Amino acid sequence: MTNETPGRVWLISGCSSGFGRELVRAALAAGDRVMATARRPETLADLAEAGGDRISTAAMDVTDPASIRAAVDATLAVFGRIDVLVNNAGVNVIGAVEETPVEYLRSMFDVNYFGALELTQAVLPAMREQGNGTIVVMSSLGGVMTFPGLSGYNATKHALVSLGEALSMELAPLGIRVLVVEPGMFRTQFSTSLQWTPENPAYDATSGELRRMVKGVVGQEPNDPAKGAAAIIEVLDAENSPLHFLLGEDAVDGWRDHHETVLADVTAWETLSRSTTAS
Repeated sequence: MTNETPGRVWLISGCSSGFGRELVRAALAAGDRVMATARRPETLADLAEAGGDRISTAAMDVTDPASIRAAVDATLAVFGRIDVLVNNAGVNVIGAVEETPVEYLRSMFDVNYFGALELTQAVLPAMREQGNGTIVVMSSLGGVMTFPGLSGYNATKHALVSLGEALSMELAPLGIRVLVVEPGMFRTQFSTSLQWTPENPAYDATSGELRRMVKGVVGQEPNDPAKGAAAIIEVLDAENSPLHFLLGEDAVDGWRDHHETVLADVTAWETLSRSTTAS
C-alpha cells in the first residue's frame, strides 16, 4: 500500500486486549488502516482476519528499542505513513509506597512512560516529514489525581500527562496534534492482569481498601471500552480537539471533585502563598 490510499494510518501499541483492541476495531470501522502491535502478535489473529488488507500486525515490546524501531519501520513499509500513534501499552502494580519494591516501580515506568516516550520519538521524524499527525497518549484519571495503593501507577500516568502537555506545545508549530486520554474504570482485561505487592497490615484502611474495591469491581466496571474507543475516534475527527479528554462519568466527576479540593486549598492559603514576593 502507498500513502495515496484513502484513510488514516494508525500505529497502536498494546492491542492484545482492552482499549488497544477496541481502537483497532473502531479505526477499521472508520475506514482507516492499522498496524496493530502486541508482544505476542498471534493474539491479534482474529483482528487481522477481520481487517483484511487494511490491517497489518507486528510484534512490539515497548521496553525494547529495537522492537519499537522494527514496528515503526514495518508500518512505514506497509502503509507509507503514520497518521495516528496510540501509546496504549501499560501495566499496573497495586500496593502502598512502603509495600512496593523499587524494581516494581522501575518496571512500571519502563512500560508506561519510557515505552511511550521511545515509541513517540521513533514516530516523530515521519510525522514531521509529513507535516501532520496525531500522538494519542493513553493516561488515566489516575494521571490527574491519586489514590492510596496506586502511587507507582499514578506516578507513571502523571508523567504521561506532563509528557503529552509538553509535546503539544513542541509539536503544534509542526502541524502535529496531541491528545491525552484520561479514562476512568473500564471493563477491560487490565483489571485482571494487575500485579499485587505483599500486604502490610498497617495500610489495611488505605491501600487495603483500594485492593478490596478493585477485586470487587472486576467485570463490573462502569464503562464500556468499545464506547470509549468510539469516543476517541469522534474527538480525533473534531476540528478543534482538546488536549485533555476525560472518558467516563467517574472520570469527569472525579476530576471535578479533585480540582475543587485543590482550588479550595489554594484559596484558603492564597495570602501566605503570595507573601514571598521579594521587596
